[in-house]
Amino acid sequence: MSYRIAVRALCEFAAKTGDLDLRFTPSPSAQEGIVGHQVVGERRGADYEREIALSGCYCQLEVRGRADGYDPKANRLEEIKTHRGELSRQPANQRALHWAQAKVYGHLLCLERGLDALTVTLVYFDIVSQRETPLSEHCSADELRDSFETHCRAFLAWAQQELAHRRWRDESLKTLAFPFADFRQGQRPLAESVYKAIHTERWLMLQAPTGIGKTLGTLFPMLKAMPGEPLDKLLFLTARNTGQALAGEALDQLGAKPSAGASAALPLRVLTLTARDKACEHPDKACHGDACPLAAGFYDKLPVARAAAVQRGWLDRDGLREIALTHAVCPYYLGQEMARWADVIVGDVNYWFDFHAMLYALSQQLSWRVGVLVDEAHNLVERGRGMYSASLDHVAFRRLKATLPKPLTRPLGRVASAWQRLDEESGPGEGQDYRVVETLPGKLIGALQQAVSAIVEYQSEQPIALDSELQRFAFDAQHFCRVAETFGAHSLFDITRQAPRGRQRKAGAALTLRNVVPASFLAPRFAAAHGGTLFSATLTPEAYYRDLLGVPGDAPWLTLESPFCHSQLKVHIAHRLSTRYADRDASLTPIADRIAEQLEARPGNYLAFFSSFAYLERVAARLAERHPQARQWCQATRMDDAARADFLARFEPGGRGVGFAVLGGIFGEGIDLPGERLIGAFVATLGLPQVNPVNEQMRARLQALYGRGYDYAYFFPGMQKVVQAAGRVIRSGSDEGVIHLLDDRFARHEARALLPAWWPAPAFD
Repeated sequence: MSYRIAVRALCEFAAKTGDLDLRFTPSPSAQEGIVGHQVVGERRGADYEREIALSGCYCQLEVRGRADGYDPKANRLEEIKTHRGELSRQPANQRALHWAQAKVYGHLLCLERGLDALTVTLVYFDIVSQRETPLSEHCSADELRDSFETHCRAFLAWAQQELAHRRWRDESLKTLAFPFADFRQGQRPLAESVYKAIHTERWLMLQAPTGIGKTLGTLFPMLKAMPGEPLDKLLFLTARNTGQALAGEALDQLGAKPSAGASAALPLRVLTLTARDKACEHPDKACHGDACPLAAGFYDKLPVARAAAVQRGWLDRDGLREIALTHAVCPYYLGQEMARWADVIVGDVNYWFDFHAMLYALSQQLSWRVGVLVDEAHNLVERGRGMYSASLDHVAFRRLKATLPKPLTRPLGRVASAWQRLDEESGPGEGQDYRVVETLPGKLIGALQQAVSAIVEYQSEQPIALDSELQRFAFDAQHFCRVAETFGAHSLFDITRQAPRGRQRKAGAALTLRNVVPASFLAPRFAAAHGGTLFSATLTPEAYYRDLLGVPGDAPWLTLESPFCHSQLKVHIAHRLSTRYADRDASLTPIADRIAEQLEARPGNYLAFFSSFAYLERVAARLAERHPQARQWCQATRMDDAARADFLARFEPGGRGVGFAVLGGIFGEGIDLPGERLIGAFVATLGLPQVNPVNEQMRARLQALYGRGYDYAYFFPGMQKVVQAAGRVIRSGSDEGVIHLLDDRFARHEARALLPAWWPAPAFD
């Protein structure tokens, strides 16, 4: 059995030494890199060969890759690297890595074409100045072979270990048994449909109700499918941290987590990825060896840390951090490295679907066969929009501009001038706060690109902390430019008037490239996977999610029956009550009285959901005023992990009271309060997004694209929040509860059609 490895992966493993150093960043975008390669290629002669597929073997290793270009007349192989910023400031270990890659390609080309010698050239192409910097070495075929074999020998022991692990993993997965005596009701057809989807290399849209055991019911069949497909990786992606915890519990049930003093029953390497801002041990320090002790000598210490991580296997946040600190390396970047060697990766949806998605990029570079599970997939619409939108805060930029170091005053001054002209020529008119502009601001984008390059050059000499305003602006500006490259009918460009802050006298003009339909961006990510499943309790209506997510046309949509029955739930619709904004004052007392009456009729714990904190606080105050005996607690506008845990801890078995929460917020989905911990919910309003200029522009664009602007912009997203919130009540086959839908619009046929089919007929009162 041979071990396939890409040229880039081989060199990154065997030839990367020294410090972790991010000063020569941000790098060009993928699109900028593609354009840069095209420009260089077009400058060459007619005989110039591009994208040459090459491969070669060493013992059990099969090394593959594509060389950027070869000039047969000059007998010169070129490895093209795009960059921005002064090349002389490039870290030495990055240059050494590039030479290693180029020489491996050189050996493979000599091998294929029988060459005795070759000129190997690194071509650095500056995407801003469009200038090439070539660096060449004339190498004999023997020299290139020696370089190749040196890297292969450095990787060979690891490759043999990986092959042994893969055989052990796959044999164990073939005999993997379901961890319980039987499936829950509906869980077997769920598992069968997930298995069939990955076996036929398709995506599945799966609406599976709460209580069916979706996490375990999707992970088990995907793991069973890994040896046969075969899959290199299984990605379990979530939009909320609660989903990651549930995935960990399910994998523990399947035997992947080691018990105290014993190895795991299932030889799976499980990695949980943590966001950089949460994993960083020194957020006040820049990411290079001169500033951060965990970046100093990172690649020299990495082999031992990597070996320890592989040995442990279960790499949740705490486990990864412990290993990293034991070996004095950065936990975040150790996690990035271990993504290459893990079997199951649990993380946020952005790791696969985002512009800068690390797992997607690795899968393309290393030709992984990946199976993907997307939990709570209804969130992917809004998350997708966020990933492919970009904003620039004018007021924050003005504050930054006042504190700039001298080398950056001129390039950022050009940004300020272009921004000001844009505001004067295209911004909202007198008395207006918002305006959509049809064309992109080309001059401002050009100034932003030059400013980012200047910041990169400055950063290479002066440490910039991760959380500094200058660093944040550089990232925001680069992201804005990248989003602008893909601007089209799926997005809006708008300008919003900002009020002055602090001592500032002038208003600002915030700029937003606002994605409305993420489908065109998400579709390539679906196509890149071997297959997968989008699953949620709320994936209705089908057409809405197909249109906005860009799911492949052959993806089946399946809804499973609920394991719950009508008798477990009572549903009440307040069909004479309006919670529309104009009627809020009149609704306070009826809602407070209804909550108190329900608490009296059936004492226990309840959740009450409202469309805003302001509305929530007014009803809570009215309840305290009219019914002071009713125990209550409220969600706050900002809650850390401890505050969230305290809020949920109040839902005790045998308790009595009501927790007030915001619809669509952190307590509206992804929490589990079974049995007596929660016996009912009140949902005030349909959860419709606020009617404002932004949402009205989105409605208009969705109407133009799909003919259902109001439904797609307001009604469907609102009802999805309602069903998710109400779904907190019945969590198991023994639960019994009540739901009060507090608005006359819930009585309409179109609203009731979106309620779960297993719910009983509502009582109108």
